[in-house]
Amino acid sequence: MEAACEAARAGGKILREQLGRAAVREKGPADLVTDADIASQHAIEQILTARFPHFAFLGEESTEQDRQAARDSGKPLWVVDPLDGTANFVHRLLSFSVSIALVEQDQTRVGVVYDPMLDVLYAAEAGGRVTKNGKPIRVSGCQQIDKAMVCCSFRPGVNREDPEVENFLRILERSQSLRRLGSAALNLCYVGEGCLDSYWATSVKAWDVAAGYLIAQTAGATLSQMDGSAFDLWNPKFVASGSPELQKIMLGCMY
Repeated sequence: MEAACEAARAGGKILREQLGRAAVREKGPADLVTDADIASQHAIEQILTARFPHFAFLGEESTEQDRQAARDSGKPLWVVDPLDGTANFVHRLLSFSVSIALVEQDQTRVGVVYDPMLDVLYAAEAGGRVTKNGKPIRVSGCQQIDKAMVCCSFRPGVNREDPEVENFLRILERSQSLRRLGSAALNLCYVGEGCLDSYWATSVKAWDVAAGYLIAQTAGATLSQMDGSAFDLWNPKFVASGSPELQKIMLGCMY
């Protein structure tokens, strides 16, 4: 946990320093990457591999070949998003994060999410405590969708024919309020601390949610895949809610 927190803060420091300055390019249509993503991941990897040389490392900005090799190694695995919310970062919208998880046998054992602009660090250990800057957090317990603040994530380049748009409109009509904030890791933390009552996503990757999943779950959230099955880290198409009652309603609204 200590190493993950140190690495998250190191990555976050780079993001603060490069905000508004980092060069930007596209990995795909509307899918951005910056020099800050790369520099943050490098700093994080240096710290974690120095402390734990026998662990594997999987970062968003690693090559696909390296990511697959890390998964196939069978070793404890650091799963890292060095900048979750790149589009926000590029537009100087101050809602982005660093996400670091330690995964063993497809289960997150340690999760750390750091918001560098607010200097807020969320941390959880499997079977242990979950905290925000050292203080315990807990889900809202909201049970009614018409009282719920809900959030979602869309894939880059979403179009109006996408089923996600139908889901969005359906929840928009039924919830108290609906948001799209831009950082999956932070969204899960917000569910964990009760700022959001529910969050769904079908287009995120393991590095976006591996840490936030544990933080939300340890704080009391109900999480499952969209079909109600157990959360799948490597194929995360899920809903996370602050109560089982709200989770059931949310799943019933999904296309």
